[in-house]
Amino acid sequence: MNTQTKDLHREFDTILENFEELFSQGNMAEIAGFYSDNAMLLPAGSDFIQGRQAIEAYWQEAVDMGISRIKIDLMELEQHGDSATEVSRYTMFDAEESILDQGKGIMIWKYDGNAWKMHRDIWTSNSAY
Repeated sequence: MNTQTKDLHREFDTILENFEELFSQGNMAEIAGFYSDNAMLLPAGSDFIQGRQAIEAYWQEAVDMGISRIKIDLMELEQHGDSATEVSRYTMFDAEESILDQGKGIMIWKYDGNAWKMHRDIWTSNSAY
């Protein structure tokens, strides 16, 4: 991994740590701010979740269902100009720190001239349905 790639990986680790912290605080308005203006979530069992307001509502529903913390482990990161692709693992916890779900995901990021923003977010559980 070259220096530029290591720096980008550290930058994304920091962004994801901030995401995790704000999520655990229940601050879904700020969570929505991590996403681009025309971002989409592509969760299993659902249609597209489009735009920050809908993304905020989606994550609030997750909290209301008992998810109190998310841990994201960045596995792979590739930059392509003002875009980047992330492959990661996630773990979702309840308030007692019991694991509710684990899985993997792919995120497409966009650089908006000021910051990296989550643009397309898709994940799938390791659990069988």
